[in-house]
Amino acid sequence: MQTFLEVEKISVGYGTTTVLADLDLGIGKGEFVALLGSSGCGKTTLLRTIAGFARPSAGSIQVDGRDVTQMAPDRRGMALVFQSYALWPHMTVAQNIGYGLKLQKRSRGDIEAKVAEMQDLLGLSGLGNRKPGQLSGGQRQRVALGRALAIDPEILLLDEPLSNLDARIRLTVRHEIRSLQQRLGITAIHVTHDREEAMVMADRIVIMNAGRIEQQGSPEAVYNKPASPFVAAFMGAENLLSMQARVTGEQIELHEGAFNSSTVTARSGRKLLSGPVELRFRAEAARLVSNNDTAAREPGALELRGQVASVSYPGGHWRHAVRLGTDEILVDSITPFAQGETVKVRIPAQSLFIFNTPEAPAPAH
Repeated sequence: MQTFLEVEKISVGYGTTTVLADLDLGIGKGEFVALLGSSGCGKTTLLRTIAGFARPSAGSIQVDGRDVTQMAPDRRGMALVFQSYALWPHMTVAQNIGYGLKLQKRSRGDIEAKVAEMQDLLGLSGLGNRKPGQLSGGQRQRVALGRALAIDPEILLLDEPLSNLDARIRLTVRHEIRSLQQRLGITAIHVTHDREEAMVMADRIVIMNAGRIEQQGSPEAVYNKPASPFVAAFMGAENLLSMQARVTGEQIELHEGAFNSSTVTARSGRKLLSGPVELRFRAEAARLVSNNDTAAREPGALELRGQVASVSYPGGHWRHAVRLGTDEILVDSITPFAQGETVKVRIPAQSLFIFNTPEAPAPAH
């Protein structure tokens, strides 16, 4: 895909604090990209810099080969939907949607036609004379979206636009935004801290950490092949085990420990060195079986022996905290095991994310 928006060597800071340093990002025309990360990682600063509301100390931003780095926000061909919606409370729905067009000094006929088109597109027909205070959260979000889309931007920027909506409405609106983006073929950049939201909406996820890009790729690639312990944990693999490993050719031997026998699993392209490693896996990826289960484990799978410390039911499955000495891991099962019961935890090879611990030498690339 040809790059449409190019962020090159961008650095941004506030006072003595560096928020983004030497960051590169390319986005294709019509692509939906989610900037994902926890609070303070720099994702909103990156979005505001692209929009023109934050000025970089170094680097450039280009749109379709045009340098917009020093341009005012309204000259960039972009529209930003704010987290707070930022609607004018004294204006009607129609006036809010048409506000950008009025600033562009478009004719009254043009504005009325475009506003009607946006209201129809967003399911707001018949609400044009209402004020924002008379609307639901989902309706206010659609008005904010309509105002952004009315000016026909080349790039739509979304700053956590769903965070103020309740969970049920959020599911509907995120589907609407994604469908609309695909129908219009517009380039979109969406800031969120919600992993599932990024997964279902975006073509590509860019995971940020401490002002830099930790990993980017399709939702499937980032979820199934996290490039670092941070990404693995952020994508739900929060269970953590420390072990010793020996890497030989295309095999990894995980050494025997107090709660596991020796296991040999495939290297599968991992850049690993022999020495201390950390393993991460998701609660739903492991399988819980009774201690007297004699079924052979799958090739390359890791088997742990532990004791059920607690059991809860979050819905659809039972969640078990399994104690391994002083550590605990979480494992889901469709049937509950008794508290205090000795169990085996089996983790398939493809669900094990293995990384050298920070003390180990960095692997060669």
